[in-house]
Amino acid sequence: MTTIHNGVSPRAHAVQAAAALAASMGIGRFVYTPILPLMHTQAGLSASLGATLATANYVGYLIGALAGILIPGVVRSAAVMRTSLVVLIATLALMPTTHDGSIWFALRLVAGIASALVFMIAVSALHAHLRGQSQFLAGWGFGGVGLGIALSGVLVLVVRFIGTWSTAWLASAALAVVCAVAAWGLTPEPRPIITPDAPGTPSSQRGFTALFISYFLEGIGYIIAGTFLVAAIDLAAPEWVGSGAWIVVGLAAFPSCALWAWLSLRWSRPTLLLVALLIQAVGIALPAVIGGVGPALISAFLFGVTFLGIGSIVLAIGAHLQFPRAVALLTAGYSVGQILGPLVVTPLLRDGYRDALLLGAAVVLGAAVAAAVCGSDSLPISMRTLGRPPRLRR
Repeated sequence: MTTIHNGVSPRAHAVQAAAALAASMGIGRFVYTPILPLMHTQAGLSASLGATLATANYVGYLIGALAGILIPGVVRSAAVMRTSLVVLIATLALMPTTHDGSIWFALRLVAGIASALVFMIAVSALHAHLRGQSQFLAGWGFGGVGLGIALSGVLVLVVRFIGTWSTAWLASAALAVVCAVAAWGLTPEPRPIITPDAPGTPSSQRGFTALFISYFLEGIGYIIAGTFLVAAIDLAAPEWVGSGAWIVVGLAAFPSCALWAWLSLRWSRPTLLLVALLIQAVGIALPAVIGGVGPALISAFLFGVTFLGIGSIVLAIGAHLQFPRAVALLTAGYSVGQILGPLVVTPLLRDGYRDALLLGAAVVLGAAVAAAVCGSDSLPISMRTLGRPPRLRR
């Protein structure tokens, strides 16, 4: 059954939300990754300043996320979404107008805030208008992040041959404009959906603690690869491979949420979380231990197919545990992890990115250990069946 909201079909809502996520996250947030090597070679950006700029964006994202938590009306405002899209585009366009590190810092900070606000509004709208619809349609909507990554990767790859780092930022701003136009009519959730917080049981508290630690560590480990993967590949392969790998990340991420949603019909979410984290750890470590085009592209695929799926699985488990304010707490912990990631590896960047990627992989393995506790048989909650649909009696 298809339900029409405000004259717009669920499929159209999914497309609009995907466009908003492509602009805010795939381009506004992650285009920095393929542009980073160009800024190193053409704009004189140091490795330490590159990490600092990444951290500025993640601090901004945390500020935006906290604003959404503390001021719930923000995530139901079309005006906030549209203003944030305009501000985000402006920050992209202004990056090549200066070589001042402090201005770059401010621009990436503001971009992080705007990205977080658009992300929360788009996700809220996606859930509101697709409630009761196929979870796979929502998964494709979330895939807008991956689509934005792929499009920005293609853009930067082309710019490598015909332009400069400045051209890459300006072209990214233009691409974000196209996505913003497609997302402009997105209707946010009109009213908050209030569900009472269920009191946490000892078992849910243990499960949530392990889940929180896992997601926090994932925030640290994944963002190391999300920031430095292209630059690391560029040092060990032909210059086109880094941008090409980032395109692979986006193409793999685009259908990943729908894929993990389909897998959750057959296996429990804690099991899938453990598997996804192990796959991601291998993907992050691969270019650090094996050079060449093949390992680089395999690494990109493994990273892309897991990083969005891990987030969707974790938030679904958190909601199922009925721990008070689970989703908000998990998001905040993840955001703090993202801030720490680039800072933790900054001392390791003097001799390239190999050690940073290995550390990122090790941290993700730590997240996998914590995820294993979530699915442990020792928990009274039936975590082993968490996420599976009830069987129908014939």
